[in-house]
Amino acid sequence: MSKKVALVTGSSRGVGRAAALALAEKGYDIVVNYARNKKAALETVGEIEKLGRKALLVRANVGDVEKIKTMFQQIEEEFGRLDVFINNAASGVLRPAMELEESHWDWTININSKALLFCAKEAARLMEKNGGGKIVSLSSLGSIRYLENYTTVGVSKAAVEALTRYLAVELAPKNIVVNAVSGGAIDTEALKHFPNREELLEDARKNTPAGRMVEMEDIVKTIMFLVSEDAWMIRGQTIIVDGGRSILV
Repeated sequence: MSKKVALVTGSSRGVGRAAALALAEKGYDIVVNYARNKKAALETVGEIEKLGRKALLVRANVGDVEKIKTMFQQIEEEFGRLDVFINNAASGVLRPAMELEESHWDWTININSKALLFCAKEAARLMEKNGGGKIVSLSSLGSIRYLENYTTVGVSKAAVEALTRYLAVELAPKNIVVNAVSGGAIDTEALKHFPNREELLEDARKNTPAGRMVEMEDIVKTIMFLVSEDAWMIRGQTIIVDGGRSILV
């Protein structure tokens, strides 16, 4: 019961996997959540166990509130606590606004935005039992600027950032710190789904003031800072990690 526990949604690959491993290295037992790719999720579990930490594998589509409730029941039964929740799982239909269907909108908003609210409700219930906790969501620059084919995802991430502010205020009395991280373009598997992937990568390589594009490690380091005690007085903020790219037109 004294060991701290972290849930990372969408932790079978990409930033979610990297964050889960970084937390395990810091001594957290990890709840590995996935929706489809069980093989990749099991690989993440194996890496966590190699680090000497316990891993609970939970399949759940976080766009479904009943699946969320079931996932948190499993966490409570297995660990009896939760200290960190990384809201990382994301999906979305990449089309121009005029080509979107209602189903595209609902799918994206449910997984990217609704999930934060209803996971946070369940997480807060467990965190409160042990004196508080930390919640960090992943956002993107499409929440504040136009990106081609990004309408549903951009709007859903804007909602994540707004929810981050509201949750930061309302969960503060429970000793729960809530923030978000917004990253520039990263060459991950998720980016392969973008029709204009090469254009995005080329822009990041050429136009990032820091001299290089953002790497996964940059995002993970920021997540780890926000879940540390050093970030205690940072509340309801979205930290942009893009090497300065968003400053430029």
